[in-house]
Amino acid sequence: MAKAAVIGSGIGGIAAAIRLAVKGYEVTVFEANATFGGKMTQFTLPGGYRFDAGPSLFTLPHLVDELFSLAGRNPQQYFRYQKLPVVTQYFWPDGTQLTAYANAQDFAQEAEQKLKVRKEHLLRHLQKVARLYHATADTFLHKSLHRVGTYLSSDVLKTLPALPELGLMTTMHAANAQAFEDPRLVQLLDRYATYNGSDPYQAPGTLNLIPHLEFNIGAFYPEGGIYAIAKSLVKLAEELGVKFRYQEPVLEIVISEKKAVAVKTPKGDFPAEVVVSNMDIVPTYRKLIPTQPAPKKTLNQPRSSSALIFYWGIARAFPELDLHNIFFSQDYWQEFEHIFKKNTVADDPTVYVNITSKLSPADAPAGHENWFVMVNVPHNSGQDWGKLIQQTRQSVLKKVSKVLGTDVEQLITTERVWDPKGIEADTSSFAGALYGSSSNNRMAAFLRHPNFSGKIKGLYFVGGSVHPGGGIPLCLLSAKIMGDLVPKVPTTVSA
Repeated sequence: MAKAAVIGSGIGGIAAAIRLAVKGYEVTVFEANATFGGKMTQFTLPGGYRFDAGPSLFTLPHLVDELFSLAGRNPQQYFRYQKLPVVTQYFWPDGTQLTAYANAQDFAQEAEQKLKVRKEHLLRHLQKVARLYHATADTFLHKSLHRVGTYLSSDVLKTLPALPELGLMTTMHAANAQAFEDPRLVQLLDRYATYNGSDPYQAPGTLNLIPHLEFNIGAFYPEGGIYAIAKSLVKLAEELGVKFRYQEPVLEIVISEKKAVAVKTPKGDFPAEVVVSNMDIVPTYRKLIPTQPAPKKTLNQPRSSSALIFYWGIARAFPELDLHNIFFSQDYWQEFEHIFKKNTVADDPTVYVNITSKLSPADAPAGHENWFVMVNVPHNSGQDWGKLIQQTRQSVLKKVSKVLGTDVEQLITTERVWDPKGIEADTSSFAGALYGSSSNNRMAAFLRHPNFSGKIKGLYFVGGSVHPGGGIPLCLLSAKIMGDLVPKVPTTVSA
């Protein structure tokens, strides 16, 4: 059998391994850590609190189901999930609370009651977003932007009429502020820039398509938490014959005559006809193929934001909170100015709280909750993270305690912290940037590294630092694009 080597077992690498196995390759995944998942791992803290370490939002579940279907399996025998009736609970400094229902009609009704917006106006906006998404997704998300064939595809015919409405020449914030009067609704829509680590005051209006995923399709929760996604896919991969070699980092991609021919690990060389890197694109070039010409314009793109995460065991239940909760800052512009211009954290950051024990009671002791508390922060560029962690922790506690009317710090029974330096060390994400490069300019999507090497035959790339971007759905799509590019193993028929 033709052999394939996958470097890294993040969600993109696992999905790549499955697609290659379905194509007939003998696949081996090399992982530097002791287990699979990349950022999608889990852990427990003393007292019986389970946490998903990284991603917390799950959209477009059909992209996971598709992998089981490709392998001829019934997805429900491996992986189950439920659609959330409520996507997010929002809290503003002025005391406004809004329930963002997954159903567009219900969300628009709630927004009309709580914010200065007409229901029909918001529904028309969401219908427009849906129309633009369906007109463009097949071209910009499901195919390589670096192949001529993409632009000769019939999908382009439905994309072209949508281009003038995509907001390419304006920013997310400018487009939202023009569409809606209420600054709270504008802030709610602006926050979707953070879904790929960008700044709504710089990122193009194109990113305003992201809310379509939640309000027109829905948000979902996997049984067992986000970690269940990686766990179920690894099970499928192993059934397909994929081998996972843990604590065996790849030291080099061996190149011979402009072709990837093997990967080198501490245990020796592993020959392969296909090599797929799920490692961040920057260390892939700098560490694994340092003698090869690097695409400097791509690698030098501004990094995305990172995250500062506090994992807290909380000795009380809060019925006013849901699975996903947002506590907004007073000055959103100032918050992003600090992240992307000043490379620090504002005194009044927006706080995201994810509580999986709301839907998985076993994730916390009875009457307690497991709080995943995240603040968007700059990528690591030498900041004093010890100082920033303490300052941000106090800002978070002050904000959340005020909204909830209780001293949250007194309820913390156990704690762990993950900062950009730790994210970089644990996941090889360059500078701790969660999404590779940011999308803070109109050409950012086209400057992401392609899913293949134009100079090294047999070398491919998946994951959040390459096209089409970061987050669970886009990482899965990066593997899909890669799979479409890799030739199927020829079937030999004996006489």
